[in-house]
Amino acid sequence: MFYLYILHSASSEKYYIGYTEDAEKRLFEHNHSERNTYTSKHRPWVLKKCIALGESRGVAMKIEKVVKKTKSRLVIERIITEVSTVEELAQLVRVPTRRD
Repeated sequence: MFYLYILHSASSEKYYIGYTEDAEKRLFEHNHSERNTYTSKHRPWVLKKCIALGESRGVAMKIEKVVKKTKSRLVIERIITEVSTVEELAQLVRVPTRRD
């Protein structure tokens, strides 16, 4: 099962969106990686939302890309507070759920 996850950095007031099979593991990696990355500059991160997307990595990647492209703090905060399923997510952003 793949998940969309949203992290928040209180120190820099930024959100980070990704997809994964294990959100807790990814949170740990973002907070403890030795590599110099975007997320390493804004630690510590807190997991704000995790939404099940399904079994397809390709669909998960497409959904992550669509959500990242919104670049809207308001939409991200609505996802955190209002969305629990991929169907609800589709009401806020154009979510690809099957191959075209």
